[in-house]
Amino acid sequence: MCLGLPMRVVSGDEFSAEVERGGERRRVSTMLVGTQPVGTPLLVHLDAAVRVLEEAEAALIERAVAGLEAAGRGEDPEGYFDDLVNREPSLPPHLAPGGHR
Repeated sequence: MCLGLPMRVVSGDEFSAEVERGGERRRVSTMLVGTQPVGTPLLVHLDAAVRVLEEAEAALIERAVAGLEAAGRGEDPEGYFDDLVNREPSLPPHLAPGGHR
């Protein structure tokens, strides 16, 4: 399984950035997101930054990854998904009736 993970920009140039998450650093392409300032959270997938993240979304993804790790250890992951528990699922705006494609 491949996951996109939030990583923070440490340094960069016109086409790539050095990013960090949990002590791991790597160089990724920023061709899809452009040059980003130090500290910006990016969604990184297969050594490419695919999207700039808002802080709140980066935190939710980090919690979800921690929940997956907890499940892998045999622990109950429900507490890591507060934003999903006890709510009705909803479609993203572009899939909702009357939304744009």
